[in-house]
Order: sequence, then C-alpha cells, then structure tokens
Amino acid sequence: MSEKRFRHGVVVGKFYPLHAGHAHLIRSAVRQCERVTVEVIAASVESIPLSERAAWIREEHPTVRVVDLLDDTPVDFASETAWDAHTATISGLLDTRADAVFTSDPYGEELARRLGATWVQVDPGRRHNPVSGTAIRADVAAHWHELAPAARASLAARVVVLGAESTGSTTLAAALAAELGTMWVPEYGREYSEIRVGGLDAPWRSDEFDLIVDRQIAMEEAALRRTPAPILVCDTDVLATALWHERYVGSAAPGIRHRAAGHRPALYVLTGDEIPFVQDGMRDGEHIRHAMQDRFREVLAEQPVPWLEVRGSVAERVAAALPAVRDATARATSFAAPLEGRPLAEQEALRGRRGSDASR
Repeated sequence: MSEKRFRHGVVVGKFYPLHAGHAHLIRSAVRQCERVTVEVIAASVESIPLSERAAWIREEHPTVRVVDLLDDTPVDFASETAWDAHTATISGLLDTRADAVFTSDPYGEELARRLGATWVQVDPGRRHNPVSGTAIRADVAAHWHELAPAARASLAARVVVLGAESTGSTTLAAALAAELGTMWVPEYGREYSEIRVGGLDAPWRSDEFDLIVDRQIAMEEAALRRTPAPILVCDTDVLATALWHERYVGSAAPGIRHRAAGHRPALYVLTGDEIPFVQDGMRDGEHIRHAMQDRFREVLAEQPVPWLEVRGSVAERVAAALPAVRDATARATSFAAPLEGRPLAEQEALRGRRGSDASR
C-alpha cells in the first residue's frame, strides 16, 4: 500500500442533502489521508435533522470519523468575527490537529490557513460533478440520481396502498408505480402465506406477524435506496399487518401498532370494496370483506397520515389518487432554506428570535 500524503484530513459541510459531489470530496480525502474527519455542521432553521445527515455519511463512508454540531453562527465570509467563530467550532470538533482541508469551494483556502493545514481543492468549479445542494433543494426530482442511496431512502415519499381482500390494492400499486415512473413493493404477507408451515388452515401466531413486519420493512428499505424517483409505492404496510393480526389471531397487536406509529408513510390510499370479489384460493371470502373495509376506514381515520379512498376502474383510481400522491411527494421533498442562504440581517434576526424563544 502506498504511503498517504496526509496524516489527518477534514471535510466540513451541511450535507443538506448528501450528494455525488460530497461523495467525491470525501473519497478524495480518504485516498490521500491516513484518517479523515467529516464534520456535519447544520443550522436549526434547516429541516433535515442533524443526526440523520450524520447517519447518511456513516452508511455511505464507513471508514471516516463523523462528528456533528448545530451552529447558528451567521455565515459571512467578509466578517472576521464570523470566521473566528466558525474556525473555533470546526477546530473544536477535531480530536487531533488536521493537516489537510478538503473543499471544492474557495473558502477552503482561508479555512486551511486558519487551521494551519494544507488546502486541497477538489473538482474546482464542479466541472466533474456539476451538482450542488442548492440545485437539489430547488428541484429534488430532477437531481434524484445525484443523491446518495442513504439520502434517497430518507427523502423518498412512501405511498401505501391498502384495503380489504380483493379490493384491487396490488393492481393499483403496480399501476400507480408505472404512472409515476417508480418502483413498488409487493406484500410479503401474501408470499409468507404460501410457504408457512401448516398452510392457510393452521392457526396463526403473533410471532408470524412480527416476521412479516420485519420482512416488509426490509423490502421497503432496500427499494427506497434504488427507487428511480422520489416516491415509492407499497402494497400494504405495518399498520395493515396489525389489522390482519386482529383478523387472524383474534386480538389487538400493540407491538405492531407501536412499530406502525414509528414507520408512517407520506400517504395512505385505500382501495374501495365496490368491485366484484374474486376468490383466488387464498382469501377468506366476501362475507368478511365489508367488515374489514370498515375496520380499515376506522383505523385510518384515527391516525395522522393523510389518506383517501378510491373507487372505480383502475384508471379512475389512479386518476383520483395522483393529486394526493403528488402533494405527498412535494411535502416529503421540500427543504427549509439553509442559514447561509439568507441575508445576513435575516440570519441575525433568526438567531435573536430563537434566543428570545428559548428564554421564555
């Protein structure tokens, strides 16, 4: 192995969100340094949690040391006071002195001087990676391919199609995904029903539903990292699994309901029960369909995620769902403006307002 050029390199950024340019910057530092510290420094006005951004980097770049801090000091490259404050913050997050600072933007030269380090400018002018956080925040869909898989998994809107037996949820999930140019995740519970010991006639146990939830979430998480658009359609989810637990075990599933509360989608689409019932050999029968549909309506009305019920042909259901789906995607992929994107006077006002709020 060739000797590294530097002992300790540092990369500083908001990573709001983590994209291909950041990945190139971090990998450049890793190639040239024995060890690398990545500092995630965010402002409290920004809408993606600091811990989430740090987790993205740990997943995508497991060999680097990641540290994070909220810092509401105004960004002003012409201010000596601001420079002193930011330099103190950055140096305070280092466990040992850095001898290299890696940036794409020119501010890295001054930061390196203040840290007593060498400045390494990576991809000046972003000729090789013509992408920025500003451009992504302005139009996430257009730059979706530039996002790191971990960031895509966090940002994509998950739309869940659900309903009682033989209400067309699988058909609608596939049709919606095709219309939106994205992927859809099938129902693992159906697959499990085909392979479970004892078949459909054996009594169901609660631990089987826990397994179904684990597998369903794992399938979703894998798909979220590969989805070609900022939306993923899912045929059922954890909340629906809790209702099927009620049906087949005969009791509530508080553990599964708790997991559902921590794994909420952006939107629920309930498929109507007005279409003819089709027995495929795996369904209970039409006699329970309307009661289950009422239970779905009741539970959806009690929870905070937006939902709607769609009826009619597949085309009519897709048309009815699309406005709500697009609204949900827009909400999931919107960003608050970063602190440095605001005029300095506004930055100071925001800092003062937060300080006043904290003193109440």
